[in-house]
Amino acid sequence: MTIQWFPGHMTRARRQIQEKLKQIDAVIELLDARVPHSSRNPMIDEILRGKPRLVLLNKADLADQRATDRWIAAFREDGLDSLAVDAAGGQGIKEISARVKKLVAPQWERMAARGVVKPRAVRVLIVGIPNVGKSTLINRLAGRSVAATGDRPGVTKGQQWIKVGGEMELLDTPGILWPKFDDQTVGMRLAVIGSIREEILNLEEIAFFAVKTLAGKYWDAFVERFGLEGGPPEDPDDPGQIVDVLERIGRKRGCLVSGGRVDLEKASGVLLRDLRSGKLGRITLEEPEEFR
Repeated sequence: MTIQWFPGHMTRARRQIQEKLKQIDAVIELLDARVPHSSRNPMIDEILRGKPRLVLLNKADLADQRATDRWIAAFREDGLDSLAVDAAGGQGIKEISARVKKLVAPQWERMAARGVVKPRAVRVLIVGIPNVGKSTLINRLAGRSVAATGDRPGVTKGQQWIKVGGEMELLDTPGILWPKFDDQTVGMRLAVIGSIREEILNLEEIAFFAVKTLAGKYWDAFVERFGLEGGPPEDPDDPGQIVDVLERIGRKRGCLVSGGRVDLEKASGVLLRDLRSGKLGRITLEEPEEFR
């Protein structure tokens, strides 16, 4: 399965971001802590043109804490301030304003040198791929419901400015995927966490990829959640062993059809829903060492 998804509103969003850049002081780049590399849009560096940036690893409550710590260290080594947050639960939110102020401090010093005594509110652009939690973050920062949220990609369709107290103004934008996944592993990882609409996906293939990627490292989580008997796949490159795990999950969850056969599509849906919601435990699909 080849994954591509670049609706027209994403093209418009990219153009609108570029048009607003002159008004922007800093950028918050929101990533999914479970896939920090795969949830980074490779076009963002080109689009943002060197604007001061804070990288937030959202949904940190769903990610493996040890992996998240290594990702934060890796971003900081690359010169990007980084912070793990849980926008839905509030973890790390209070630190964001201070981090942004630190980013724009040199600009404010230059303004003071020109005689500007009281600078305006800091204008912050929030960018990220679909379903990474931008609207949830904005609502948390604003302390009120001002941005539409949902557990599916593509909820935000246009831009809007949101005031956060008197110190910050946030520009929300639709999530932007890139036109082509040069590495299909990136597309599969995004599909696993729910950043691509399921209507264009084959759930069995996505679940197959999830089992192949995660079963060895997080087998205890599979056993605890689904009550599986037996061990993990000895050879993750053996399709039969991966399908066997999905069938075991299907039998435990009653995903059966006539003749006692397992409905792999239903079993795949069960696995992916539990993984995305955190019921399978705290899981990270990629490590920073893979990309060094």
